[in-house]
Amino acid sequence: MSDPRMKIVLVTPEIPYNTGAIGRTCVALNLELILIKPYGFSLDEKSVRRAGTDYWKHVNLCEYDNWQSFVDARKPPRDSLYFFEEHGAQSVFTPDYQHDAYLVFGCESKGLPAEILNGVEDRVFHLPMLDSRVRSLNLANVATAVVYQAMRTQLGG
Repeated sequence: MSDPRMKIVLVTPEIPYNTGAIGRTCVALNLELILIKPYGFSLDEKSVRRAGTDYWKHVNLCEYDNWQSFVDARKPPRDSLYFFEEHGAQSVFTPDYQHDAYLVFGCESKGLPAEILNGVEDRVFHLPMLDSRVRSLNLANVATAVVYQAMRTQLGG
């Protein structure tokens, strides 16, 4: 059975600062942080702890060796999975997020692997950027913006 709270899932994160900052957001909002290996860093690195400041020890953290082991263990309902990519067909402002939502983000340099996104194209969302000169946004900033938007829809505005 799924935990009825939202969760942030990072698939193969590469930058320790982003993971630490997202962990800090998870502590602030009482959310679980799920990390899918491999990582581009060690969770013991000072930069992860520095970004999470003294909150890192309070992160409700769960790790999986790969995407399939996560799916096998958690069995997330399809409607609870929300994938975020800059090329998503729908805006993050479109869905009414489930209370047990898994907010899934890919690594900083490549995003989410095609094999994860195959067959779930209708579950892929983007955070709008109004100026085409900006290629991408920082992962920690995007995850924070998305989770607050998801919470807003749950709280009725």
